[in-house]
Amino acid sequence: MRYSDRDELAVALANTLATTLRSALAARPRASLVVSGGSTPVPLFRALRKLDLEWARVDVTLADERWVAPEHPDSNERLIRTELLQEQASAARFVPLRTPEATPEEGTKTCETAQEMIERPFDAVILGMGDDGHTASLFPLTPTLDEGLSLTTVACCLPCRPTTAPHPRMTLTLRALLNTRNLILHIAGESKLATLQQALHEADTRTMPVRALFTQDQVSVNVYWAP
Repeated sequence: MRYSDRDELAVALANTLATTLRSALAARPRASLVVSGGSTPVPLFRALRKLDLEWARVDVTLADERWVAPEHPDSNERLIRTELLQEQASAARFVPLRTPEATPEEGTKTCETAQEMIERPFDAVILGMGDDGHTASLFPLTPTLDEGLSLTTVACCLPCRPTTAPHPRMTLTLRALLNTRNLILHIAGESKLATLQQALHEADTRTMPVRALFTQDQVSVNVYWAP
């Protein structure tokens, strides 16, 4: 879906997500939402947090996290607490990916246990994309990428150490991300559109991991884009 500007996209996507979450809450005790960090989703978070729904019954978690302290400027948790879990959305239950352990490898088991609090499938997963074709923290040509992209991997959470981005990280695996009723790729800017078009024609998911979203048949991908 193409929108004329990022604010228009944010409002439209926020309303779509609110409808999705309300429907989920009408059918089940709790609803779930997976979000991503970065600057692109900030207008969405600011629109979504104002909307009236039973946020106390909504679980929010991250698609990936940098292994930094929650108060660190690069922390996705910090972004979510500052920009999404405010106003109406302050009542939501947040399930972080960062744990007290010193490294993501040491924290994997704790992350897996925490994720078990959230009922599957997720109700909505919102992913972003980098200019290098990464999504979540599934970065091109990293040692753990094959495991992260495998649809048979048992793991939900995967430690990773990208060579082209700062900080060790924890990411949800592709298998975990696809276990959702609604999958959304939220991107903005001409460069991201060009990257997406390249990914759709790139044969190797190892060089353009975001392509893996479009080569599977478990769940359809809805792309939201604005200049």
